[in-house]
Amino acid sequence: MNLAPSDTVEALEGHRRILLFGEPGVGKSTLAARLARDLAHKGRPCQCVSADPGSPAFGPPGAVSLAVWSDTQWQLEGLEPLCTLDAARYRLPLMRALERVMANADTNATLLIDSPGLIRGAAAAELLLSVCECAKVDAILVLTRDDELPLSDELAASRAQIYTVNASDKAKRPNKREREKYRTQQWNAFLSHADEHTLDLRDVQVIGMPPTGEQWTGRQVALFADGHCCTMGEVMAIDETNLHLRTCESPQRVDTLLVRDAVRTPRRGLHTAAGSLPSQQQLPAFTERTSPLTVSVGPLSVTLVNGVFGDSLLQLRFKHLKRSMLFDLGDATRIPGRIAHQVSDVFITHAHFDHIAGFPWLLRARLGGSPLCHLYGPPGIARHIEHFIGGIEWDRIGDDGPEFLISELHGDITKGYRIQVGHSLTQTDEAHSNGGVLLEEQGFRVRAITLDHGIPVLSFAFESSNQLNIRRERLRERNLEPGPWLRALKEHLVQGDTDAHIQLPDGNRESVENLANDLVMVTPGRKLVYATDFADTPENRDALVHFSARADVLVCEATFTEDDAEQAKRTQHLTTRACGAIAVAAAVERLLPFHFSKRYEHDPRQVYEELRATFPGTILA
Repeated sequence: MNLAPSDTVEALEGHRRILLFGEPGVGKSTLAARLARDLAHKGRPCQCVSADPGSPAFGPPGAVSLAVWSDTQWQLEGLEPLCTLDAARYRLPLMRALERVMANADTNATLLIDSPGLIRGAAAAELLLSVCECAKVDAILVLTRDDELPLSDELAASRAQIYTVNASDKAKRPNKREREKYRTQQWNAFLSHADEHTLDLRDVQVIGMPPTGEQWTGRQVALFADGHCCTMGEVMAIDETNLHLRTCESPQRVDTLLVRDAVRTPRRGLHTAAGSLPSQQQLPAFTERTSPLTVSVGPLSVTLVNGVFGDSLLQLRFKHLKRSMLFDLGDATRIPGRIAHQVSDVFITHAHFDHIAGFPWLLRARLGGSPLCHLYGPPGIARHIEHFIGGIEWDRIGDDGPEFLISELHGDITKGYRIQVGHSLTQTDEAHSNGGVLLEEQGFRVRAITLDHGIPVLSFAFESSNQLNIRRERLRERNLEPGPWLRALKEHLVQGDTDAHIQLPDGNRESVENLANDLVMVTPGRKLVYATDFADTPENRDALVHFSARADVLVCEATFTEDDAEQAKRTQHLTTRACGAIAVAAAVERLLPFHFSKRYEHDPRQVYEELRATFPGTILA
């Protein structure tokens, strides 16, 4: 049932537990306040649970809070700390906090639950159903911009009455900087009456994800006594085992301290500390050495298919396309065969077995008809592929076998080859690589450099173009209907043709430059760098630091700890310190280390501790 905001209170008559659901920026918090005000006018008490720790409607960020509507605003009645801003990653702690907060809710009041702005993916689906079950939700208000129900199956499975409300035209999705500024202001307001205190870590149990050394500085913490939260605060400094804190209440009788990944830094305000290191009890045991590890980089889902100890194989999947790229081609048996048909390009660093052993998987999976696949690698890669194919009898394949294009990078020259199963390898062309660019399409490019591992080894950079997003609110304000003209506008912008003119739906013509300034929001492109199997030499470091500069994610080998530096030198691999130093020098946002020596499988803690000591933004497996 679709509701106008003005009709919402009447429609919700009889419901007592109401979930507000929708993406960030659709006005959930604003609607909650309006409902509370209208209910108050009818003499009905109203409470609200702010269950979004990253962007709470009231109360401190990093917590689940309960408030009651009083006159013209929410009045905080209680909170349960999480010490994280990430609702998706910490779904179980969020549910436990929600349960404790709900225990203090007034059973006679209408209770609104302002949910996290997660509407896509497995985490969002799990969170939606968990919140509905935990809060015993009997009605869900779905705020939407386009009348489409996100997670429609999960909404139906909730067994709650579903209502839709169109988001206000004034509602605007905040960008990352705006969200960070907002939550920092809320955290500052919460600590406005805080005093400084000292707490000896030896006197308390530390739970959550304790950092090490100076990484304590700026962390959001919660202090407990007898299982109940006394107060929340912020670490100002650490002196050996003494934490210097700012808290709203004196930390007396405290027996437990909770810390996770919410942290304030002078440059960024309150945000999530990248790659926070769990405590010893929480560190994965790595009994399965090939456990996949996935991170997001803008429009890409990036997966280390064989984890940090297995063969090298990185899958880049375009989230909105049935297309994947592979970086290296080690053991690929974990990838479903159907994905092989979606692989358009494979970038191979070198032909050591753990980087190319998956080619037979790719070859077999593409039998029976698949699009042309393009392989890229260092000098000699075409010969290795030819030998793989040549080791099989193809007497029954005819002319229907899979076909591959192969590009070898020789310094500044690329040499092209073509091979089809059952036929011989042929050279097709030779050209300048244009600064190492191997592949360039509308929206992205892939570049390569050559490093030294005793043999030439390539490192690759995936770089997406700036994203052009149409400001829908401006279209509505100008009464302009979407259509093919918007595609033409974007194409002119990509080509740099700002003097061109576009025919608008209302019959007018306007320059691309004017339309772009009014209608288009530009989001910077993303950059991912993949580098493995190279010696720690000044030449390699300088080249990779320049190549990786300001990358969103650097996927880089960290094969040995500092104790095994001699082994790293002998085998021409990196140590943890060298890997972290490269990430620091390149000013990357996040470091995804991998290609660990199997000697650390039983306990990788030292690997991560050394990496984090050099580069705090290390992503933990």
